[in-house]
Amino acid sequence: MHEPKMSKRARVIAFHLPQYHPTPENDLWWGKGFTEWTNVAKATPLYPGHMQPRVPADLGFYDLRLPEARHAQAELAKEYGIEGFCYYHYWFGGRRILERPVNEILGSGEPDFPFCLCWANHSWSSVWDGTNKSLIEQTYPGMDDHRAHFDWLLKAFTDPRYITLDGKPVFLIYRPDDIPDIHKMVDLWREQTAAAGLPGLYLIGVSHRDEKWDPRSCGLDACVMQALPKRDGRIPRRYFLTKLKLALQNRKSELTIWDYEEFMPSLLRSNKVDFDDYPIALPCWDNTPRSGMRGVVLHNSTPELFRQHLRQAMGCVATRPPQKQIVFLKAWNEWAEGNYVEPDQKWGRAYLDVIKEEVAQGD
Repeated sequence: MHEPKMSKRARVIAFHLPQYHPTPENDLWWGKGFTEWTNVAKATPLYPGHMQPRVPADLGFYDLRLPEARHAQAELAKEYGIEGFCYYHYWFGGRRILERPVNEILGSGEPDFPFCLCWANHSWSSVWDGTNKSLIEQTYPGMDDHRAHFDWLLKAFTDPRYITLDGKPVFLIYRPDDIPDIHKMVDLWREQTAAAGLPGLYLIGVSHRDEKWDPRSCGLDACVMQALPKRDGRIPRRYFLTKLKLALQNRKSELTIWDYEEFMPSLLRSNKVDFDDYPIALPCWDNTPRSGMRGVVLHNSTPELFRQHLRQAMGCVATRPPQKQIVFLKAWNEWAEGNYVEPDQKWGRAYLDVIKEEVAQGD
């Protein structure tokens, strides 16, 4: 199991989206051959200065069915100081989706790069295109399903690359409050962990902008707080002429634009807590490739502004034991939502340069 090296100022673990390969479900819902790149490639600017489309550079429009693509991602992340990936994991009452990349990573032992998993336990809908039809419902059939889920997870938890704290596999749950009787599930999983001979399980719940949420209320060990910008139709005046704002309103736009620098203080927790809490560093946000004029944009993100934000996030964990100096990066490759650090045609590797420079032990 992967334990951290202590030569860095922080342990940066990047969320990783595996939706870059065709699946039967996406073929059915969105059309043959759909991947995350479909929306990324067809995006267009919606206002002056809008950075769209976002075009990948070094790694290209990769396909995660290819081991070469997975290897290239890992090598690039490793080169720039990222400790590991946190792959989104989908389990719908025994049914897995977007499972092929992680299956092949587990089966092949490659790439040799640390990882953990985040159970993205939310239903899927067509809210992207405004129709909001249910595609697949997240269900919780009961304890037998939780037992089967853990049995599958154990294959990952016992992989030598899996990220641990004091030997305990790290596992994130995206919407813990949605799970009925979560305490019973957690108790079962901890029992199964002990039966498997592991020293424990380190469970992290995601809090969605709720600074009062306590992971212990769900029997969890820690929290990460995700504070994405809200959709409220605002457009900062200093960017856009009144004429443009009126034009957008006349199109019945729900487009929301926030200034990245102005929004930065809202991205991190403002209160102190007495439990383990890990910050999320967000390089940018722009989900208009998915949502069009219903989208939300963090406008004018730059590598140097991200540097300030990352430093603040690292400062939140600076006084903790080195093992727990963790900053989650959202994300490595969520291109259709504009939060990625993979090289693109505009900035190249500038965001990665910032991570490498800030994570390295300072002079």
